[in-house]
Amino acid sequence: MIDWSSCPTVERDPQRVGGAWVFRGTRIPVAAMFENLEDGASTAQFIEWFHGVTLEQVRAVLEHAARSALAPA
Repeated sequence: MIDWSSCPTVERDPQRVGGAWVFRGTRIPVAAMFENLEDGASTAQFIEWFHGVTLEQVRAVLEHAARSALAPA
């Protein structure tokens, strides 16, 4: 499980989007990005489809996820 609380690019508010982690300043769940990428979408397509998310945010989230995956358990 990824600890998103240490990623400044995302936020969570129990009153918004069911408390899901979202890209900061949006209502777009981080999970939506991973689902779209798993389904074959490119990051450029995701950014085009989900207005408000920037390339920098996508890169930061992917880097955070990669660092988390490599971190010792």
